[in-house]
Amino acid sequence: MRTIVLMRHGKSSRKHDVEDRERPLKSRGLRDSELVAKQLIRKVNLPERIFFSPAKRALNTCKNVLKTIQTSDKHVVVDEDLYDFHGESVINFLKKLPDDYHEVMIFGHNHAFTSISNIFGDRLIENLPTSGLVKINIDIQNWKDSKQGTTEFIIIPKELK
Repeated sequence: MRTIVLMRHGKSSRKHDVEDRERPLKSRGLRDSELVAKQLIRKVNLPERIFFSPAKRALNTCKNVLKTIQTSDKHVVVDEDLYDFHGESVINFLKKLPDDYHEVMIFGHNHAFTSISNIFGDRLIENLPTSGLVKINIDIQNWKDSKQGTTEFIIIPKELK
């Protein structure tokens, strides 16, 4: 069994004149990711490996979640392939994961995460909102064999308010 936890970065600001990768989170992005983190920690232990897109908003969402659940960033890794908006690079990333990782969490972007949730999960998601989270279990022994599994749960910040 392999488990993927996908979390879309928090709401970011477009009012700063910076490159896309450098866009910061809005205060709403911080609040929403904190709400989701508190709900997540009630449901599961944190996965053994955490990866994030090199975009500032993904990194800051990840840091905010780790701070909220009071854990270290010891097993957190940035990966260029996660700066993906379509999903193909993220799927390739998943299929290349070492098989000794059973549970991973990834912080990244839409439309990639909505697509991946629909490809690997069994519940249709029209749009994974900012700070939205999906946990998917796949009955495989090797990541390279990734296929459709079961969506265990979805956490939407709006539903927690």
